Amino acid sequence: MKDRIAKAEVLLEALPYMRRFFGKTIVIKYGGHAMSNDELKSSFAQDVVLLKYVGMNPIIVHGGGPQIDEMLDRLGIRSRFVRGMRVTDEETMRVAEMVLVGNINKEIVALMNRHGGHAVGLSGKDDDLIVARKMVVPGAPKNSPEHDMGLVGEVVGVNPKVIESLGAGNFIPVIAPVGAGLDGETYNINADLVAGKIAQAVQAEKLILLTDVEGIKDKDGTLASTLSGEEAQEMITSGVISAGMIPKVECCLDALKSGVAKTHIIDGRVRHAVLLEIFTTEGVGTEVVRTAAAKRRPTRLRQRG
Repeated sequence: MKDRIAKAEVLLEALPYMRRFFGKTIVIKYGGHAMSNDELKSSFAQDVVLLKYVGMNPIIVHGGGPQIDEMLDRLGIRSRFVRGMRVTDEETMRVAEMVLVGNINKEIVALMNRHGGHAVGLSGKDDDLIVARKMVVPGAPKNSPEHDMGLVGEVVGVNPKVIESLGAGNFIPVIAPVGAGLDGETYNINADLVAGKIAQAVQAEKLILLTDVEGIKDKDGTLASTLSGEEAQEMITSGVISAGMIPKVECCLDALKSGVAKTHIIDGRVRHAVLLEIFTTEGVGTEVVRTAAAKRRPTRLRQRG
């Protein structure tokens, strides 16, 4: 009987968050180790389906860098990277689109449907969902090898009508980060950036980025449970936040400035990480919020909502 009561108490802990986020839109960027481990794939799909069944509106944006690498290696196509971004020529773009839209996207959709959801796969080219233009690396000298990234794109517009229609029909949108240019070009876009721009366009309650680390750590190496936008920016300036974490944090800051209520960088290596972040007091990563009003507490416990 004690075990049964304990299970009931777990559900009761989640109740305030179910009320708080009922009817709200939550954009989740799905990537990293969570996409390569079968157990984590299944737990992520279950998390998203549960969110939908308790009245939330999840929108999934997925990555696929390692899977693209694997396919390019099979085909004998060599990749070149500039500042961590893949230079994308036409041949590489065809492979990336095939892997992202034709393979990964449909695998995620099928898994969610197997767990009782009603997921639909999209790319940014569907109904001009993601309008893109060629990305130019900031600060790179014109005509230098670093200046031209090929068909790497940046988001210049989001048309959320198709997402809103799917949400109204009780479907879960699953979006591949491929966009269309104004002249019909196809662009490969960083999935974090796509998730952030979509979150802004739909005025999401939350933007959640799954990563392969615990979250954001302070200068002492301690996990920061909650950071204000000002604190996060200071940590970038001082070098505490560095390397691959910088674009993720900047994505969060940009989303907060554009009306997204809260952003989260969480550990996708943890089973049911999404549920633990949304429905528990402790969470499993770092939340970045607009103001210093929600400053970090001395312990991992934080006031959420």
